[in-house]
Amino acid sequence: MAIATVNPATGQTLRTFEPYSPAAVEQRLARAVQTFEQYRLTDFGRRTQLMHRAAELLDADQETIAKLMTTEMGKPITAARAEAAKCAKAMRWYADRAPALLADEHPSPEDVTDAGAARALVRYRPMGPVLAVMPWNFPLWQVVRFAAPALMAGNVGLLKHASNVPQTALYLEDLFRGAGFPDGCFQTLLIDSRAVADVLRDPRVVAATLTGSEGAGRSVAAVAGDEVKKTVLELGGSDPFVVLPSADVAAAARTAVTARVQNNGQSCIAAKRFIVHGAVYEEFRAAFVAGMRALRVGDPMREDTQVGPLATAQGREELGELVADALALGAAVECEVEVPQSAGEGWYYPPTVLSGITDRMRIHHEEAFGPVATLYRAEDLDHAVELANDTPFGLSSNVWTTDDAEQERFVRDIQAGGVFFNGMTASHPALPFGGVRRSGYGRELSGHGIREFCNITTVWIA
Repeated sequence: MAIATVNPATGQTLRTFEPYSPAAVEQRLARAVQTFEQYRLTDFGRRTQLMHRAAELLDADQETIAKLMTTEMGKPITAARAEAAKCAKAMRWYADRAPALLADEHPSPEDVTDAGAARALVRYRPMGPVLAVMPWNFPLWQVVRFAAPALMAGNVGLLKHASNVPQTALYLEDLFRGAGFPDGCFQTLLIDSRAVADVLRDPRVVAATLTGSEGAGRSVAAVAGDEVKKTVLELGGSDPFVVLPSADVAAAARTAVTARVQNNGQSCIAAKRFIVHGAVYEEFRAAFVAGMRALRVGDPMREDTQVGPLATAQGREELGELVADALALGAAVECEVEVPQSAGEGWYYPPTVLSGITDRMRIHHEEAFGPVATLYRAEDLDHAVELANDTPFGLSSNVWTTDDAEQERFVRDIQAGGVFFNGMTASHPALPFGGVRRSGYGRELSGHGIREFCNITTVWIA
């Protein structure tokens, strides 16, 4: 895939980039190691100052970077501004809390005496250069939620971003350098995906984090495993959105629309499978379909647009294949929102609701990465839990119920990294984020995320 900015609203190639040569990559790897040896010795006071400055610069650049993200991957401009603001908030969160999150831990004196020590402690130390392989769907947020904790922990970062968001990738390097981080603390590698393995195998790279497809995760994990290097993987998701009789059905339906089409439906944690108890199924279906039909589809630069184009032509083609397969096997179309003629030649896909889904259909097992929702009728609570878990993924989940016992049932039995009651899944710096099963392993954000790329060191003093 070419490294290029191609406007998904028009299909027009705006700018192309030559991949870095092996010599250029080598220069950046050498710089990363050299910088790490000095940067790891900085104290939290200095790192906090630098991260706050980066947040200030990002706030000042909000409109510029929002327009760039919309141009490169098609998210509505209002969502792009919100993404930039969220990134600045996360930077400040880690800037202020990293010293406490990574403070030395002291076991009780009684315990260490039993271990034969006068005293003992646990210290979190930085590991070194970490490779981040990141996707295009949240081109700023996905990177910042790695970079902010990694840099605050004393690591340095190497970013291999998706090939269709090269200008956003370069902006991130400029942002951290402009904030005063040492040259080499955070560098972008404009390389083809086929070059990732060589970078990861380089002994100077100590670990990797990847957000992306299951296939990309398998590739990176295989190389890292062969090299015995730490990885964190956040892969796909086909999150359930369960509605039970005690729910506020109208509120659930309104939230369901947003949960399905956020980021034009291209989000791993977007709700995709809507599992509704038979007692409220018709009420929910009517309200949900009406909400989907009312969506405003069009130019993502318009302030009133709710759904823009898909990011790539390939993505639209793959989504269409999933829908076609479902229809051929008997699925019914509850609604299909017409894309306005004024939308032009972009990679738009009509927001769609399908019902009558069976396990013979690909869409039942695969992630629909776009504004297509699948509706299921659950016979009872047990059936709802069964349907929610009937997926190879396990990223997050949404459950609408005010019944305490039902909430406890889902917390106990749902196979996912998170369960959100009476609301939609969201990521926040204070909460760990990640999945199980084929949605990956490890955690980002919170204290769990900042410690993923630390050397957890036991200090024992006789």
